[in-house]
Amino acid sequence: MNTGELVELGQQLRVDSVRAAAAAGSGHPTSSMSAADLMAVLLANHFRYDFDRPAHPANDRFVLSKGHASPLLYSAYKAAGAIDEDELLTTYRKLGSRLEGHPTPQRLPWVETATGSLGQGLPVGVGIALAGKRLDRTEYRVWVLCGDSELAEGSVWEAAEHAGHEHLDNLTVIVDVNRLGQRGPTRHGHDLDAYARRFQAFGWHTVEIDGHDVDAVDRAYGEAASTKGQPTAILARTLKGKGVADTEDREGLHGKPLKNADDAIEELGGVRDIRVEVQEPPAARLLHAVSAGHVELPRFDQGDSEKGVATRDAFGQALAALGSGRGDVVALDGEVGDSTRAEFFAKEHPERYFECYIAEQQLVATAVGLSTRGWVPYASTFAAFLTRAYDFVRMASISGAGINLVGSHAGVAIGQDGPSQMGLEDLAMFRAVHGSTVLYPCDANQTARLVEAMADLDGIRYLRTSRGESPVIYGPDEEFPVGGSKVLRSSDEDRLTVVAAGVTLHEALAAADTLEREGIRVRVVDLYSVKPVDRATLRQAAEDTGCLLTVEDHHEEGGLGDAVLDAFLDGRPVPRLVRLAVRTMPGSASPDEQLHAAGIDAESIAAAARLLVEQAIVS
Repeated sequence: MNTGELVELGQQLRVDSVRAAAAAGSGHPTSSMSAADLMAVLLANHFRYDFDRPAHPANDRFVLSKGHASPLLYSAYKAAGAIDEDELLTTYRKLGSRLEGHPTPQRLPWVETATGSLGQGLPVGVGIALAGKRLDRTEYRVWVLCGDSELAEGSVWEAAEHAGHEHLDNLTVIVDVNRLGQRGPTRHGHDLDAYARRFQAFGWHTVEIDGHDVDAVDRAYGEAASTKGQPTAILARTLKGKGVADTEDREGLHGKPLKNADDAIEELGGVRDIRVEVQEPPAARLLHAVSAGHVELPRFDQGDSEKGVATRDAFGQALAALGSGRGDVVALDGEVGDSTRAEFFAKEHPERYFECYIAEQQLVATAVGLSTRGWVPYASTFAAFLTRAYDFVRMASISGAGINLVGSHAGVAIGQDGPSQMGLEDLAMFRAVHGSTVLYPCDANQTARLVEAMADLDGIRYLRTSRGESPVIYGPDEEFPVGGSKVLRSSDEDRLTVVAAGVTLHEALAAADTLEREGIRVRVVDLYSVKPVDRATLRQAAEDTGCLLTVEDHHEEGGLGDAVLDAFLDGRPVPRLVRLAVRTMPGSASPDEQLHAAGIDAESIAAAARLLVEQAIVS
């Protein structure tokens, strides 16, 4: 389009944003109006995309990081012919509509990732760009539209540093510097140079422009596309509410439809119906295919080695084996691969390994970005450190992303490092995520099987691994269906059931042996699938033994005990349930001392079981 046509298209996007928000009675028209010219030029002259084939491998990718500006995005879709005027003006923000207040790929096939929690669009865009640069090796470009307010988020600068380090010249971030946030001016206002210095420090090429000069915007996009070896940040000075005198650059109007929408539309030149012929993407080849080779998982003999095998070691070996059998599996780590054992994958498949350094938000965001391009990511770090990235996990769930997260060094069992390194909240954290799967293996063969199973699950999948060695109690051909459990001790004389997983499963077995010598028979259930939980087995155990004792190397809130309780929240009588968990703040001590101090070792389990049996006799 020429200059005049671009100006008109920008005005149309403003008008349609105002109309959509007015019809809905809510929304963010002023935030959309500031970026309308930026969007118009991109859509008409630079974006290569087939709206009829959103999965086309050569399509450019667009991420609206400032997701509250959804009226602008949907107005662009209308201009491109992807949606019609009736949908825009009658369904936006309505129950059941695919035009949600903040866009999600669950509803719209042209949306790459859910946004709205600010500071996430660029990090995910980095992941998408990495897929194009290092894996897909195609010419698609990734365009991310950010607001200036979200540049206060640390995750943006994790992304900026990572993109600069990886020389992602297929990535362009467009910053809508409209000066105003939700409650007032942003930190740097219209000081474009303040933002430029920051991006330049991380190795970016920067362009500073007037965001309402469509010719300048056009030239900036062309410059970004021709820049090699560096990502590009286009810093555009804009005015919030641009084009309407009563709203332009005024505070207090964020997130509100315009009061005099009809007058504003008239001031903007009225309703238009310009249609944009978006450029076709170039011819594409098949990007990647799943290898047809059989996955040969590592096999561990029961009683393997005197000390046993750490589940983190089994994870690393299994992941490397999975990578050999499946060409779509990729691995990421937060610069602790020698501890998580992700390094095993890195040594065998370096081309599919991504080092994200100590930047856990970028770690998860990269996994999400890779997953949008069809890859199956496994991202690992210490379980405790995943708490830093929880908002990214939450938003990944809203996106419907399929990612595998692995947390090592979980629980007090890690020993002397102390509480800063102990994941004691992770089971609760991941159980709370919509549609998640939470797995906690106790031995090497179980770990290997679950690592493989995770690849074909939907949603957020979390695997908890342990630092110390543990006995190999299952054979290499044992199967562990997700949602299942294993009953390892059982008799008709069982007085109660001990439910455990991971580290405490071995303590429960030792306690059961001690109690049996004393004439007390107890059932032991390995609840390796914490979510979904094996309700049938737990209910049968409650019916047979009358009492459940849960033991977990985790805080008592939200973990294994609560997962067991969930099996009985369907209106039926709740059985007697006693929970052993970490209830104090640990210090530094050996693993055995830590388990004993927390009251979750074999001795503590046996003592609790004796008390429960005595109480049952008295009652």
